[in-house]
Amino acid sequence: MNQVDELEQAILARAERLATEYRERAGRSRDSILREAAERLRLREAREESIAKSLGDRTFRQQVQASELKMQTHLDQVRWNLVRDVERGLADRMRVFMEDEAVYDAWLDRLIIEAAALIETPDLIVAANALDQRRLNARWDRLTASLPPGKTAALAPAADALNTLGGAVITSRDGRIRVDQTFEGRIERLRPRIQQTILERLLPGGFETGNLFTG
Repeated sequence: MNQVDELEQAILARAERLATEYRERAGRSRDSILREAAERLRLREAREESIAKSLGDRTFRQQVQASELKMQTHLDQVRWNLVRDVERGLADRMRVFMEDEAVYDAWLDRLIIEAAALIETPDLIVAANALDQRRLNARWDRLTASLPPGKTAALAPAADALNTLGGAVITSRDGRIRVDQTFEGRIERLRPRIQQTILERLLPGGFETGNLFTG
């Protein structure tokens, strides 16, 4: 083999070694690139999954909150309807109670006397509905004699009769102090208790309305 052939063989061998070296380097680079690409894909998928989960959780929370709000609104409406039912039932019981005139009159007189004791001024005005005004007028002397010492009371004119189911309003003569003992006034004061009972029982048949007016 002459020198030219030897040189050619050496060049070919060197070329093969370089090709093998570059092929191996390229393989390693490809593997590295593939690993990096796979890692970036994994991270992107994890990030997208996290975002999707976050959005899903937020959507779920919003749906839950919307459902809770809707349920609360419904419960508020149910509670209000139940309160109204109770009030109507109490009004019916009040009418039955008023049919026993002796008992009702004694109850009304007691309310007036108790209010007179609460009001500090000596001169009082008593107002009631038209029917009660007439019945109070018939026993007025007996009622005023039972007032606390130092207290006097006058019955409001018939023209000032109250639009109330029953009971009375007792005021100081100057109108600065007022005790509302009407059915509607007492209902208004009792409404928180009624609502509490409804929340505790949530069943109209479970109400213990008892002697709210006769007790």
